[in-house]
Amino acid sequence: MDTYSVDVVYQAISALFQGNNPKEQEKANKWLQDFQKSIYSWTIADELLHQKRDLHANYFAAQTMRNKIQNSFSELPPHTHESLRDSLITHIGQIDEQTDNVIVTQLSLAVADLALLMASWREPINDLLVTLAPHQCAIWPLLEVLKVLPEEIDSRYLRLGANRREEVHKQLDASAECVLKFLCMCLQREDLDQQRVWNAALRTYSAWLVIHAFPVSHVYNNALTQLAFRLLSLPETSGKLHDNATECVCALLSCINTRQDGASDPESSFEAQLFGAVCMLETPYHLSVAHEDTDKTINYCRIFTSLCDAFFYDLLADAQKPHYSLKGLDLVLLCVGHFDYEVAEITFHLWYKLSEDLFQRNEDKLTVLFRPHIERLISALFRHSQMESDHDGLIEENNNFFDFRRKVSDLIKDVAFIVGSGACFKQMFHILQAPETTWESTEAALFIMQNVAKNILPDENEVIPKVVEAILNMSEQTHIAVRYTAILLIGELCDWIENHPESLEAVLNFLLYALQQKNGLAPAAAIALTSICSACRQKMVCHISGLVEIARSLDSFQINNDVAIGLLKGISLILTRLPREQLQPALREIVGFQLQPLAQLVDSTGSTPQKGERTDPVYWIDRACAIIRHTNPDVPDNVEHPTVAILNDAWQLISRVMDKYQSDLRIMERTCRLIRYGIRMVRKQAMMLVEPLIKQMVVLYSVQHHSCFLYVGSILVDEFAKSSECIGGLLEMLQAFIEPTFGLLQMENGLKNNPDTVDDFFRLASRYLDCCPHQLLQSSLITPIFQCALIACSLDHREANSSVMKFFINLLVWGRSNNHSRNTECRPLVVELASQHGGALVMNLIQASVFQLHSYMLVDVAEVLHELKQVVGNERMQPFLAQALEALPKKNSGGYVTATQQQLDEFSSTVLRADTTKAISQALKTFTRLFR
Repeated sequence: MDTYSVDVVYQAISALFQGNNPKEQEKANKWLQDFQKSIYSWTIADELLHQKRDLHANYFAAQTMRNKIQNSFSELPPHTHESLRDSLITHIGQIDEQTDNVIVTQLSLAVADLALLMASWREPINDLLVTLAPHQCAIWPLLEVLKVLPEEIDSRYLRLGANRREEVHKQLDASAECVLKFLCMCLQREDLDQQRVWNAALRTYSAWLVIHAFPVSHVYNNALTQLAFRLLSLPETSGKLHDNATECVCALLSCINTRQDGASDPESSFEAQLFGAVCMLETPYHLSVAHEDTDKTINYCRIFTSLCDAFFYDLLADAQKPHYSLKGLDLVLLCVGHFDYEVAEITFHLWYKLSEDLFQRNEDKLTVLFRPHIERLISALFRHSQMESDHDGLIEENNNFFDFRRKVSDLIKDVAFIVGSGACFKQMFHILQAPETTWESTEAALFIMQNVAKNILPDENEVIPKVVEAILNMSEQTHIAVRYTAILLIGELCDWIENHPESLEAVLNFLLYALQQKNGLAPAAAIALTSICSACRQKMVCHISGLVEIARSLDSFQINNDVAIGLLKGISLILTRLPREQLQPALREIVGFQLQPLAQLVDSTGSTPQKGERTDPVYWIDRACAIIRHTNPDVPDNVEHPTVAILNDAWQLISRVMDKYQSDLRIMERTCRLIRYGIRMVRKQAMMLVEPLIKQMVVLYSVQHHSCFLYVGSILVDEFAKSSECIGGLLEMLQAFIEPTFGLLQMENGLKNNPDTVDDFFRLASRYLDCCPHQLLQSSLITPIFQCALIACSLDHREANSSVMKFFINLLVWGRSNNHSRNTECRPLVVELASQHGGALVMNLIQASVFQLHSYMLVDVAEVLHELKQVVGNERMQPFLAQALEALPKKNSGGYVTATQQQLDEFSSTVLRADTTKAISQALKTFTRLFR
């Protein structure tokens, strides 16, 4: 299999799909992948399609043709485009009833992609209709081509560019009437399978509706729209047809131009007709519920929700004169009331959108208008949140119902302000007081209360005292799920408890008792106790001895390590409030509970860390980290920090951890995080750790290349680079980091495979520029770092690219003209660097923006361009830009002009004129669309 020919390709396909030897199959697969990348695959795939020897070969050939057009169209000279088109249309025309659907789809996509890319094919839709429509067998692939063509317009693989996309939209708009006539004609043909043609025609119609190709006057009163609504109104409609009719109506609703400035008469009439037609689906919805046809119920729910989405701004237009579309919310609430919570979940995005808009508008009359709807929503969510009456125990995490309740929790927190958290809390309290309330209703009411409790005013004295008293006096015979949710509710009432200190003692005793239980209540008690520690810090100081005992006994409780870490965080917040003489011994004791087992692991031999278990160093490091991070007493600079001695004592152990587990990235990252929080806490008082820490990190980084060492390096620079005696050592650290970093990034795909290293290295370089710019700028290190950053411009990793751009920004800022003494000494160095490498920088930024970076990353690129302009001025910036724009391709792979000279000039002049980063960012986003 060393040369490419039809027979050899057949052998490879046979070996892949029909062979029994896995090694041979893997070898054949690799060979075929290489073949697909070769220039020969165009003609051989075409020949395979002509020969039609077997299904696998046909599928492979169709897929190859589609992939080549999509990814390698530039390989073909323009004079071959027409013969490729004619050949593909011939293949499409030869499709019959026996042709596999996958092959039909691949060939249809190939034709559609070719039509979009091939600039010389002026009227693809009309040509396809004329060529294929008269032949009965060709109707099916023609419908498929017409369906996928509008769907492919925004394909990120084709990179059509804004100019070509606009041209294609004009082509489709011009052909829309012919397509609509063809689709309606298909519905009337008696020689075609009716169900099949209805499905195919509706799918194609929907695809064209989504791109708004049809004029409004053609949309409502045509056979396809009427068919969709007729199918949705008939209970006997098959599931597939019902799905396609639903997609069609949702696409119709997307055609509604939601404005706030009023619609023209024809559009208003169309909207009213469409709204009325959707409202008529209420009866079929009830029938689907009665027949327990959940799939159809879900479809109606999608339509009703899309209806409200389409009329969203009309809904909110005027609180005095509510719009007729308000009726749509009643239809959505019908669905929310359905017995299956999966139906209700479909509507959640609408309620989020509504609450967000009402919150932003902050108009009382408008909020009052929607209050009844939100009250009904919360009542329905209360019912959906109820567990089954025969359920024993707690809800298992990560099952569907648990996930649904989490979404309900988020939604209630979002919409509660519309009805008022206090009113919602009170509504649920009345449910609790009702006679003979079942345990599952009680639990669901407590669950709803838990989600609004934080927003109730802490001085509330009517309902909360009764709720707290009832929870504290709950019997052990109460269902475990009710007790669990009640404990979580106590935690959410932490602000109220802080305002009512007389209840604190009883609450703590209640939670401590629950924490010691082995029945599943301990995690809830730990979470609640963490919240109370956070809210009642000063009032909890007198309970510190009990909290230290809890920290000592942490592993005797039935809680996972994440919950234990949360509890340690809460205890640490109380430690912060202790007087200095009490803080140090208590902190030493609690940190010691974590470091002693860690020391035993380091001393042990032969044991392999089990992730998440007590034999895992991370288990103890994360706990120590939580304590150090959240114990943050206010200590003046001239007074020794109470943590300094603890950190100094712990250093030997931390150093041994780094040596023993140096090859384990996870353990190293957590250890570095512990060091980071320790240094951040005591700041310059960690001076004695700097030298041994740098020595060890430099050695380990040269061997292991863990980027977390670079991150710790940036913390050291931030804390110590302002001390002149440390700058030399810190620059030596940077030099020691550079060689292994550049070695790693210069490997094949080095940037792409090591985004964390890129992120942390340029974050480190930026810290030097922040803290000791002159020393770095006059060193020999700045040029290689700058050149590395030039290459890293194209990395499409969000955090890594952001760090590279921040490096350029932080560097160029020192080149600005101002009176700051540091600027005066740095400016000439930056101007020289920018003048020397500015052209390469602009070239790489423009290339990366056009071909590699996501649009959301262009804001940072714009800021770099803006800063560079400030340094070099427009006279130098103009030729930099001209050179970069000249290097861009003038035409896409299909021969269409990507950017006109006028568009290039307009972009250049906008960048040169711009006074703000925002203006450059907007110009950059508009410009890059020309190539995407």
